[in-house]
Amino acid sequence: MGVIQSLKCRECSAEYEPQFRYICEECFGPLDVIYNFPSDLNKEVFSSRQEKSYWRYFELLPISNKNNIINLHAGFTPLQEADELGKQIGGLKNLFIKNDSVNPTFSFKDRPAGVAVSRAKETKLRAVGCASTGNLASATAAHAAKARLPCYIFAPSDIESPKISQALAYGAEFVAVQGTYDDANRVASIIGDSKGIGIVNINMRPYYVEGSKTLAFEVAEQLNWQVPDHLIIPVGSGAMLNAICKGFEELHEFGFVEDISNLRITAAQPHGCAPIVNAFKRHDSDIVPIERPETIAKSLAIGDPGDGMYVLRRLKQYRGVAEEATDAEIVDGILMLARTEGIFTEPAGGVSVAVLKKLVEDGTIERDEKVVCYVTGNGLKSPEAIADKLPKLNVVKPDIQLVSAMIT
Repeated sequence: MGVIQSLKCRECSAEYEPQFRYICEECFGPLDVIYNFPSDLNKEVFSSRQEKSYWRYFELLPISNKNNIINLHAGFTPLQEADELGKQIGGLKNLFIKNDSVNPTFSFKDRPAGVAVSRAKETKLRAVGCASTGNLASATAAHAAKARLPCYIFAPSDIESPKISQALAYGAEFVAVQGTYDDANRVASIIGDSKGIGIVNINMRPYYVEGSKTLAFEVAEQLNWQVPDHLIIPVGSGAMLNAICKGFEELHEFGFVEDISNLRITAAQPHGCAPIVNAFKRHDSDIVPIERPETIAKSLAIGDPGDGMYVLRRLKQYRGVAEEATDAEIVDGILMLARTEGIFTEPAGGVSVAVLKKLVEDGTIERDEKVVCYVTGNGLKSPEAIADKLPKLNVVKPDIQLVSAMIT
């Protein structure tokens, strides 16, 4: 299994024992997991495995004992060729959708939540929880239920009702905070530290973010260990984008993929909560928080992104860009993806598609590039986002002749 060497500060490089800590004592920077990777790893080891979840990469994840894995069989989701969508948005010839909407709780959050809850079990924490805009609530609650651990969800009171219902169904205790995600995050941080609860995306963050790097591992393996030219990644806190970059870097370190220097990254955010895009377009390294996010993409409505500055660094490292999409463009993206490729995504995926379309139209992405667009959540979690754009039901009597006349 993954053998953890230490926790290393992303800023000052101070190293710590892999204990229950998440902030550097020297400079208060975030901590990352550093491994002693097995020397005999090769890509054939993974390609030959029958395990069809992200746990097929268990040597690269921060769990020492396989018996502690909480496995809902998430991951190894489809990398779907999107020829029809590519044609509609400007003639892209090599477009792929990484469809994480089909995970057990219907979002990519099953990856980091599963790793974090497994780590909580391994370190014998008494309870887990999270601060959430909705998807992480469901993922954490589901894995906690499987692990038989109490679960506490801290979320804004106005998140989509299907996401609340889903988390409650798994048995979580839901703390509906009157305010924004950042308010819920602050409350969760204080309660988690004072009560000894493993808040997966706060005091367990070094382990939590490791789950998202499997989005890089899977894409590379599904492309026969080739590196795409361009990734379109929806961004809230920025943790997923940073983890995906780390994943490709680890694959390169192992020799599983060749040169990654030509890989380009796009950070996609919704207008109304795009603090990273704003900083990128100002050519500024300081991110100004959005106090009151206003967007239908509630899963991305994080006004003060914890990994925002690291996203900006990644964009510079990978010659990337940051772009936003309006609510109308997000809805168009949702419907375009559904009607061309049969994938129904929540607004976060609509952000990815809308931004991709913009970048093709303005020439930032060339038509022969191999592009992977990440779709991170299922449309059934927020159907109200497109309700006004759908045809109204035409109720008819059960008369065969009448119905037959309607069908042309």
